[in-house]
Amino acid sequence: MEWCSINPCRVLVVSVVLLSYNMLLISSPPAAAATTDAQVEAEAEALRNSTWWWYMENITSHHCTWDGITCNREGHVIQITYSHYNSPRISDCGLDGELPVSLGNLTLLVYLSLNFNRINGSIPSEIGNLKNLIHLDLSYNYYLSGAIPSSLGYLKNLIHLDLSHCYSLYGAIPSSLGYLKNLIHLDLSHNSDLYGVIPSSLGNLTNLVYLSLNFNRINGSIPSEIGNLKNLIHLDLSYNYYLSGAIPSSIGYLKNLIHLDLGSNSLSSVIPSSLGSLTNLEYLYLNFNRINGSIPSEIGNLKNLVQLSLSHNALLGTIPSSLGNLINLTYFHLIDNQIQGLIPLSFGNLTNLTHLYLRYNQINGSIPPVIWNLKNLIHLRLDHNNLTGVIPSLGYLIHLNVFNIRRNRIRGHIPSKIGNLNNLTSLDLSDNLIDGKIPSQLQNLKSLESLNLSHNKLSGHIPPLSIYIHKGSSIDFSHNDFEGHIPHELQFVYPPRVFGHNKGLCGEREGLPHCKRGHKTILIISLSTILFLSFVALGILLLSRKTRRNQTKATSTKNGDIFSVWNYDGKIAYEDIIEATEDFDIKYCIGTGGYGSVYKAQLPTGNVVALKKLHGWERDEATYLKSFQNEVQVLSKIQHRNIIKLHGYCLHKRCMFLIYKYMERGSLYCVLSNEVEALELDWIKRVNVIKSIVHALCYMHHDSTPPIIHRDVSSNNILLDFKLDAFLSDFGTARLLHPDSSNQTLLAGTYGYIAPELAYTMAVTEKCDVYSFGVVALETMMGRHPRELFTLLSSSSAQNIMLTDILDSRLPSPQDRQVARDVVLVVWLALKCIHSNPRSRPTMQHISSKLLIQSPFLEPFHGISLWQLNIQEI
Repeated sequence: MEWCSINPCRVLVVSVVLLSYNMLLISSPPAAAATTDAQVEAEAEALRNSTWWWYMENITSHHCTWDGITCNREGHVIQITYSHYNSPRISDCGLDGELPVSLGNLTLLVYLSLNFNRINGSIPSEIGNLKNLIHLDLSYNYYLSGAIPSSLGYLKNLIHLDLSHCYSLYGAIPSSLGYLKNLIHLDLSHNSDLYGVIPSSLGNLTNLVYLSLNFNRINGSIPSEIGNLKNLIHLDLSYNYYLSGAIPSSIGYLKNLIHLDLGSNSLSSVIPSSLGSLTNLEYLYLNFNRINGSIPSEIGNLKNLVQLSLSHNALLGTIPSSLGNLINLTYFHLIDNQIQGLIPLSFGNLTNLTHLYLRYNQINGSIPPVIWNLKNLIHLRLDHNNLTGVIPSLGYLIHLNVFNIRRNRIRGHIPSKIGNLNNLTSLDLSDNLIDGKIPSQLQNLKSLESLNLSHNKLSGHIPPLSIYIHKGSSIDFSHNDFEGHIPHELQFVYPPRVFGHNKGLCGEREGLPHCKRGHKTILIISLSTILFLSFVALGILLLSRKTRRNQTKATSTKNGDIFSVWNYDGKIAYEDIIEATEDFDIKYCIGTGGYGSVYKAQLPTGNVVALKKLHGWERDEATYLKSFQNEVQVLSKIQHRNIIKLHGYCLHKRCMFLIYKYMERGSLYCVLSNEVEALELDWIKRVNVIKSIVHALCYMHHDSTPPIIHRDVSSNNILLDFKLDAFLSDFGTARLLHPDSSNQTLLAGTYGYIAPELAYTMAVTEKCDVYSFGVVALETMMGRHPRELFTLLSSSSAQNIMLTDILDSRLPSPQDRQVARDVVLVVWLALKCIHSNPRSRPTMQHISSKLLIQSPFLEPFHGISLWQLNIQEI
């Protein structure tokens, strides 16, 4: 796990190394003066035999002018730098084919960098002939295979060796690498078939500054000889699941170490107290191991520590108060251990802390008031412990995004000052003993997206706070003592289960206890009924007169005829709709949409349909009438298996509604927000949902004449039937794209899904839908809206975000290779779709074609970063 960016000390070392390279390139080996023209020609022939520079031979025969080739004054090749990623001058596809054996003839070569290409085959042993080589980089050649040749041990001048991300390399790390005593940088990471033990001979590399062996299949134990590497700044042995044994105490000799990652292994025993000697350490990751014993107090000596993760181990004892000395700490993760005792008061010194995760332990006592001092705190997760006492006044933590104390034994009221946390997006106080009422100050939390107050002893009414219906939000008030009427804006947005098991909550929606109506209500309803019947009688009288006046005219179906319902199959009559819904009684209402309410109706035939009905006040609004007519116009033109089917409509001043196929599972958003249903929507089903939406949009953009732009693709407008098959819906803002018009329009869509270019232009194109689709695809894979990911992608830490870090943690990682590749493919395409430049986004037709081929990613699933997906061209 690597959250940090490149360390400045490492940059300094790399700069010194590069300076050494340049001096060597300028001076060149002294033996060059004695060479013959025949030797120079032999080197040129070696390059020609590779066939990599065939396109240059027609331009110039002089090999020293070819792309990526540098020669000394005598014409000998001393540097080859040919990287698809870093050299846009050369072939778009990069180098392919095998490494030519003839490269071994370039005996004066100093610098060889062929990273980010498509080289396959094995590394020839003849590369050991390059005795003057100081830099060798073959990284990111995904198809490079075979064993690492032991002949590399002959490259005694080598300073930099990088064979990382060559996913088909296999076998053991050759012990001959221990002869490379000038080596400063060694990276063999991300080679999933590299196995065997870490050779103890690596302890001879006393000049080594950077050592990375992560994401391999290394087994055995960490050799104690690693303590000889006194110049080491960066050591990463993470994600070697078979690496076991104890952490050697000799690591304490690495006094220059800044980054130490031993996470995601099978290390056991205890944390050696000698780690307390690493006073330059800034990043320490020991997470996901089998480490036991207590946290040594000597860790408190690491005053430069910025990130500390000890999560998912078997640590015992208490949190040492000496950790309060880590005044530079920003991340502290201690998740899923067996820690007991109190949260130390010394934590009040950690004023730079932004993420504090102590969840899934056995910590007891109260939340100390010193938490108030941590004014930079963004995430505070104390859930699943044995905490008691009351919730402290957290009103000073103005940067807090997440506060979770679920499954503790906290008592008392919800403090009113919690309303000062304007940046709070997630608040979970569930499974405690909290009583009292919901403070009205919660209405100040305008950013809140998730609120869970379930399984407490809260009472009183649920206030009608607008934050509860924030787009993309989730709530849970179940298992409390709430009573009274549930606000309308809640009961028709969220399922009844979130209000269940309370003292006396009631509402009008089906599935909720109905409220008892008083005499005043009955009187109002009675008067309303009388007035309504009077108007109906008057309407019938006027209608009959009009009918008699026009009885000689042929009857026809027109807008304005209250009893006409235009439909495809002719089997749905207006009277059936009125009877099935008891004239749109509120008990049949199952939700609210962009411009009306949605009702469920079972017809006499047994068929169930969904009705989208405009409210009375909406029928008088030109905007809503336009949306209604627009949806009818668009859906009457298209028929596709993944687009919601329109059975018919009724358009009249008194009653306007649309008749759709009923979708049993509701919207994609609702399914993802439901903990149980989200698990049912496994990776295979999620990929299928994405494919369905791709098919629908591809049909609209490329197979419809004229093309149709949806303009409001969001998780709320993707509906799922009982089999969790997906259908695109809500075409109220859709637009026919005419090539001979400007296609300018007012802004439409759902916040968080709208393409950024619509902030400065009114021109609508298919790429607007492509962007929205990308957001939905990420949301489906993540289980939540990706708004936080957008911020991370634009930050300096983007290179350290792993794919597995963003996927929905409620689902286990996909075990099937093809399913894993499909997930990677969807995320990769989604990242391309959310490009800020609409011209750089793929078309839906392109996306559809990509989904038909196998994923190009051979990286182990747990080793894929978002940075890798971003740089992979579509």
